[in-house]
Amino acid sequence: MTISRRTFALGTTASIAAALVPNLVRAADDLHVAFVPEIATTPASISAKQPFVDWLSKSVGRNVNLIIPTNYAATVEAVGNGSVDLAYFGGLAYLKAEAHYGVVPQVQRIEDRSFHSLFITNSPDVKTLGDLRGKTFAFGDVLSTSGHLIPAKELLEAGIDPTKDLTTRFSGNHTNTALAVNSGQVLAGGLDETVYHALVAQGTIDPAKVRVFKTSAPFVDYVWTTSKSLDDATAEKIKAAFLALKDPAVLSILRGTKYVVATNAEYAPLRKVAQQLQML
Repeated sequence: MTISRRTFALGTTASIAAALVPNLVRAADDLHVAFVPEIATTPASISAKQPFVDWLSKSVGRNVNLIIPTNYAATVEAVGNGSVDLAYFGGLAYLKAEAHYGVVPQVQRIEDRSFHSLFITNSPDVKTLGDLRGKTFAFGDVLSTSGHLIPAKELLEAGIDPTKDLTTRFSGNHTNTALAVNSGQVLAGGLDETVYHALVAQGTIDPAKVRVFKTSAPFVDYVWTTSKSLDDATAEKIKAAFLALKDPAVLSILRGTKYVVATNAEYAPLRKVAQQLQML
């Protein structure tokens, strides 16, 4: 089963992945870091990560150059073309990067071992996934785990085929999905639980207007990975830094409470789902 990859613009224009992350001019001692754009990428959202950049630079003793491509595929490509040493992936994007470029999982938030997708709606009539039949629905990025893979899996298990029973759109990220539901562009959507709660806390969306009507079964999700070409000593420094991280300001930026060691083996169930849905 392959879901149609139609996209819709919410203030941004998609570009070809390879054009988004050119090969960077690299200084020998620079550490190049990339986040998948799980939230809307703006100058403000990038500058808000400066405490993280400062912390990581101090922890590993290297200058850190941060990039946030405009889609998940571009983040995978950035690792593949040698532009990035350290990348923050969702589970599905990680599986793509591991399969094609041999990235190495290092750490994950403890929350990522039992993560959830949330299904949200602006309609009081929607109580179950079955109530979405014939309606509009927003996924996030095509390579998003909590914004595409898991919502698609749960819909199919509920007897709803996204390609036949819904009018589906791809918003590009979790923030855009929430805003699309909030503004009434779509009736419902699926997204990352931590992003939803952050948007509510910030007042970006109104939980009385955009409510959660279903929470997915737990799954393993985000992971920090290193390029297979990064030297072992630096990879170990990075891992040790995350495992020792206690700074609440940095943890808040990362929407986590604690980091633990990640392994490729724990992504086997997610890999199986991705293969079944022809997303890998």
